[in-house]
Amino acid sequence: MTKRDKQNLRMGLLFISPWLLGFLTLCVYPLLSSLFYSLCDYSVLSPAVYVGTDNYRDLFTDAVFWKALSNTLFFAAFAIPLGMLVSLSLAILLNFNVPGKGLFRVVFFLPSLVPMVCLAVLWQWMLNGELGLINNFLRPILSGINHLLGTSLAAPNWLMDARYAKWGIIFTGLWGVGHAVVIYLAGLQDVPRHLYESADIDGANFWHKTIHISLPVISPVIYFNTIMGLIGSFQVFAVPYVMTGGGDGPERSLLFVSTYLYQNAFDYWNMGYACAIGMILFLIILALTYAATKLSERHVYYAGK
Repeated sequence: MTKRDKQNLRMGLLFISPWLLGFLTLCVYPLLSSLFYSLCDYSVLSPAVYVGTDNYRDLFTDAVFWKALSNTLFFAAFAIPLGMLVSLSLAILLNFNVPGKGLFRVVFFLPSLVPMVCLAVLWQWMLNGELGLINNFLRPILSGINHLLGTSLAAPNWLMDARYAKWGIIFTGLWGVGHAVVIYLAGLQDVPRHLYESADIDGANFWHKTIHISLPVISPVIYFNTIMGLIGSFQVFAVPYVMTGGGDGPERSLLFVSTYLYQNAFDYWNMGYACAIGMILFLIILALTYAATKLSERHVYYAGK
C-alpha cells in the first residue's frame, strides 16, 4: 500500500468508527454474551453457573416451546404471503395516474406509523366478539348466508377462540403494510417506461405487463420485503402481548417464541434458558434467510447483470 492508500484507509476507518462502535456494542457483544449465558444457569440476580448444553436439552423436550414455535411458524406461513399480496396489490393500484393519488398514498401509509401498542389496543376492540366492528360487519353477511343455505354460521369470537386467535393477529398485521407499499411503489416507479410502451405496441394487456415486466423488474424489492417480513414475523411480540394482557391467549394459541423468551427472561428470571431460546430463534431466522436467498438467485433480476 502506498502512503496515500494508508491515509485513505485511516480516514475511512475514522469515518465509519461510530458505526463500528455501535455495531460491536449493540450487536456483536449482545450476541456473544447471549451465546455464553445460554450455556449457563443464570437468573440475573446471581452469578452465572456454567451448565453446558442443559438449557438446550431442556428446550428440545419443552412442550410449551414447541407450541410457541408452531404458533410462530403458522403465523409466518400466512402473514408473509398475505402481507406481500396486499401490499404489492395496493402499490400497483397506487401507481396508476388517477386524481387524488397523493391522498390515497398518504391514507394507506398512515396506519403503518401507528405505534404497535396503540395498534394492538385498537384492533383488540375491533376484534371484540360482541361489540367489535369486524363482527358487526360480518353478522349481516353470515345471517344472509344462513338464511339461504340453512346453515348456522356465527361471527367468531376472535381473540377468545383458539381456532381464530392467530388469524386475528394476522389480519391486524395487514393494517400496517404501508411501509412495504411505499417500497414497492418506489420500485414500480423505477421500471423503465419504454418496456411498457413496447408491450403496448405488441398488444399486451395489464396482466401481461404486470407479470412479465413489473414483477421481474422489481424482483429485488420483492426479495427485500420478503426477507424483512420473514424476520419480522418470527419476532412478533408487542401486538399479541398487549392483546392478551401479557398472557398466552386461549389454549396458548397466541404464545409466540418471542413471548416465551420474554416470559422466561423477565417473568421467571430464567435468563440462561431465555438466551437459549434466543439463540435457537436466531439460528432459525438465519437458516430461513439463507434458504430464501439461495432460492431467489434464479428468480431475482438485477439490472446490469
